[in-house]
Amino acid sequence: MALKIRSLKLKDRHFGNEWFDTVEDRWNYRDFLADKRWREDWISFDGVVYHSGTDRVYCGITSFDADIFKAYDRRSGQFLDLGFAAVSNRYDAKFHRSMELTRDGTNLYVATALLHDLDRYWEAPGGGIYRHEVATGATEKLGIPLPHNYIQSIALDESRGLVYSLHFTPERLSSFDLNTKTFRDLGPIGSGIAMAQGENLVLDDQGRVWCGWGVTRAWQSGPGVDSHRLCRYDPQEDRILYCESGLPRADGSYGTAKVEGLFNLGTGCLYASGDNGSLYRIDPETAKAVCLGTPIRTERSRLTSLALHSDGFAYGITGRDGKCRVLRFDPNADRHEVGDPVIDEAGVPMWQCHDVTMTTDGVIYAGENDHPQRSGYLWEIALNGP
Repeated sequence: MALKIRSLKLKDRHFGNEWFDTVEDRWNYRDFLADKRWREDWISFDGVVYHSGTDRVYCGITSFDADIFKAYDRRSGQFLDLGFAAVSNRYDAKFHRSMELTRDGTNLYVATALLHDLDRYWEAPGGGIYRHEVATGATEKLGIPLPHNYIQSIALDESRGLVYSLHFTPERLSSFDLNTKTFRDLGPIGSGIAMAQGENLVLDDQGRVWCGWGVTRAWQSGPGVDSHRLCRYDPQEDRILYCESGLPRADGSYGTAKVEGLFNLGTGCLYASGDNGSLYRIDPETAKAVCLGTPIRTERSRLTSLALHSDGFAYGITGRDGKCRVLRFDPNADRHEVGDPVIDEAGVPMWQCHDVTMTTDGVIYAGENDHPQRSGYLWEIALNGP
């Protein structure tokens, strides 16, 4: 893969080793709010969605200052503020894999996630679902599905007029009817013993919504090595099916791996990542998963997002800790290829990737998140580079 790579900087604040020396495992939510540098200048790019009509990349930001909705305009090369402050609450701290564009490109549905701790539970109103109208730039708050509970990911089912939400904390599923403007709590997916959900929700071709769930085993000392399972909500049956199967361990040992990302790549199957960035194929009828391999075996890795391109391949970023590489996956042959490191022209490496989107002209935009020493960047990776 020939690549041309740039890092695009909405903020470029560097903190050096301060995180490791004074912050990590020591600071609480209130400490970040009290420090103007971290509150205003530290950000992550947690969600990215390309809109071909405007040639913009819509960006969901993590920010202690609740400044979380931007767009990168490819024509001008500038970041644009989308005025989210007019409708947001100060606890709306990020769009975490919760940006869904309608098929005709007219509306973008988004939802808000948290950074605060449980001591703010009754004070914080809860994650809201919003509709952003692309043509006018207007953003409307549609409501809060579960009071005081925030939203990590959404999935849009246009055929049924539903928005599904994956909540934290506690971990639950909900649905929002776009026609009646009513919400429903569909049930729990996590027991609180361990975080059960991965990064996102996904719909299969039957309109069933998939995520991970977690076994409790409250009578034992721990949930066990096979506690991470798959589940799906079927709108026809109107219930969550808690599957007994999960993602098998990549090394073949007994147990299941926690779901990281879930993907529908148009083959009739579903795909997933987990267990150090391993790839899986899931039969949506039986919920049985098969491991397709681990792109990076020798180092810590992750694979949170894949974007399907018109060439038939799905592209993502694997690796972590400043050692990231471009991944190309062929869903029709179940084969993957690991490409070049993600390093910009100044020699700066990507820390880790949280979401990717593809343009029609073959450019990957990747959101970098949770860098411990500087603000996160939006990365531009052109596949037809020199």
